[in-house]
Amino acid sequence: MTTTTLAVLVPLLPFLGAVAGLLLGRTAPGFVRPLAVLPTLTALVLAALVAVRQGGDAAVDAATELTPTGSVPLELALHIDGFAALVAVLVALVASCVQIYSTGYLRDDPRYASYAALVSLFTSAMLLVVYSGDLMVLLVGWEVMGICSYFLVGHYWETPQARAASLKAFLVTKLGDVPFLIGLFALATDAGSFRITRILGTVTSGGLDHPTLIALLLLAGVAGKSAQFPLHTWLPDAMAGPTPVSALIHAATMVAAGVYFIARLLPVFEASQAAMVVMAVMAAVTMAGSALAALAQDDIKRVLAYSTIGQLGYMTGALAVGDRGAAVFHLLSHGAFKALLFLAAGVIIHAAGTNSLAAMSRMRNLRDRIPDAYWTMTVALLALAAIPPFSGFFSKEAVLGVAEHVVTGHTEHAPAAAGWIVLVAGLVTAVLTAAYAMRLWLLAFRGRGAEAPDHGRQPQTMTVVLWVLAVPSLALGGFAFRVLPGWFDGRDLSPTLTTSALGTGLALAGGIVTYAAWRHTTALAARVPLGAVAAHPEGDAARVEAEAIATHEAAYGDIARAPDPADPGRLLLGPLHRHAAAGFHLDAAYTALFVRPVQAGASLVRFLDREVVETYVRAAGALPRWLGTAVRRSQTGNVQTYVSALLAGTVVLAVAVVLVATGA
Repeated sequence: MTTTTLAVLVPLLPFLGAVAGLLLGRTAPGFVRPLAVLPTLTALVLAALVAVRQGGDAAVDAATELTPTGSVPLELALHIDGFAALVAVLVALVASCVQIYSTGYLRDDPRYASYAALVSLFTSAMLLVVYSGDLMVLLVGWEVMGICSYFLVGHYWETPQARAASLKAFLVTKLGDVPFLIGLFALATDAGSFRITRILGTVTSGGLDHPTLIALLLLAGVAGKSAQFPLHTWLPDAMAGPTPVSALIHAATMVAAGVYFIARLLPVFEASQAAMVVMAVMAAVTMAGSALAALAQDDIKRVLAYSTIGQLGYMTGALAVGDRGAAVFHLLSHGAFKALLFLAAGVIIHAAGTNSLAAMSRMRNLRDRIPDAYWTMTVALLALAAIPPFSGFFSKEAVLGVAEHVVTGHTEHAPAAAGWIVLVAGLVTAVLTAAYAMRLWLLAFRGRGAEAPDHGRQPQTMTVVLWVLAVPSLALGGFAFRVLPGWFDGRDLSPTLTTSALGTGLALAGGIVTYAAWRHTTALAARVPLGAVAAHPEGDAARVEAEAIATHEAAYGDIARAPDPADPGRLLLGPLHRHAAAGFHLDAAYTALFVRPVQAGASLVRFLDREVVETYVRAAGALPRWLGTAVRRSQTGNVQTYVSALLAGTVVLAVAVVLVATGA
């Protein structure tokens, strides 16, 4: 079987599994789980075979014209280089883990069949984006992922949070997709084709007429899909969906699509120095802002959501300094440990028995109850914090290293300003990342909140997946930075001494300071334990709680109003905590600037339609209606009445004639 045939089967198999799962979900429910798992696992095997055959050599290209258009042709094209081959393996691996994990996590869910089919369709759409060599075909996968995320985020549609989150995710990403679509058409117009290889050839020959405009339009779509500032606000709210969906969206699909798209077309962006600086600023604001927000969140999934936004900022920063190898390296590494983080969080939530008990300040004694999640999540958090020798260290240092090269003038792929922006923001974010990773670990596994009911051991399918993902989280980076340059552009991805020392030192400092703050707040909280409130009668409980709050407020102001006052994030952020917890009020700002004016405009249109337009319509129909009523009343059916009216009219006419004649 040829490489092209294998590559076609990779996205096709999950698609067929999705169709079969939807058709047989009600009539043959016993086939639902095999149809969810086996096609995706087979796609993983085939994607690995495609990667082995491609081997980092020349790209595999194949195309057939879909339909004659008379102008810019549309082609069903494949373009599989080293980037595409490895990203497809990541997508299929994470999707397979999610499907296996979901058989246990959602084993009692009545809508599991539709859920599994949508996950398969989601996977197929992302694989289509990865392998596609034509931008219009890529756009199909891009938009299918959008509608799949809408349904999956709103899986628990009975809750208002899930309904609002799914609608918000759909609308915000569509807001970015409008300029994205315009940019695609402008790019194809300049290049004369939607084929990626021809577009890149046009860029090389200097054939783009409007590189800055095109790059900025495309960047708007990427900001929406990959949750970058200012279109990132949908991603934290999307945590209302099932946790395995969060793992899939954050690790391998949807948000990774935007970063991968820029990596695919990076020369288009490099053709505009202004676009590269804008991208660097966007990445810097995203990195630092999301890390501060993560340090203030109480819900474990929202912490991980803001973490994803920040790590995507690192990838965008690597692209802003002109190195797609470092960006995709971090995409691969992040995909492994972020999937592990979310699935481990799912085990924590499953142990609590409900999706609503994800507040870290209310967790207690979880280390002994769920040891698999404890150890694997510890590995993933160390990778997230970029502590050597975990995978995140090598991929994050690749990003910082290439930014340093731009700053020192060793490369001219990006302006020096972009290098400085990415380097400084990346180092600041390294401190904050380690801080919120340490805070999450302390509150989740060593917290002193109210202990949730013990719902027994988790299904084996859930815990096995955690250990599978722990392997690349621990060992991927150690050899990947030596192997990947041969698959990518050949640029060195080895950590540099300066950024490695700075990044690791700052990460360790962030973790140590957070631990010290936690010890300090824990010692203070022990003086009047809020957990003892529940043991008192109702009247005494109020008194004990009031005394506890007063004790803590004397030292830290409103810090004590947290369910667990031993929260280092409140102490570290101080007065900034309230704003960071609210995402720096961007949702409120967008509501004031956009939502309310649109609602006011809609209300005005409704008023004009009902009170003005309908008034004229009613008035136009009133006169004929009145005339008809008068005529209807004159038609009595009584002959005597008709004769009397005729005589009266004759008399009136005769009198009128006489008067006229007399006057004459």
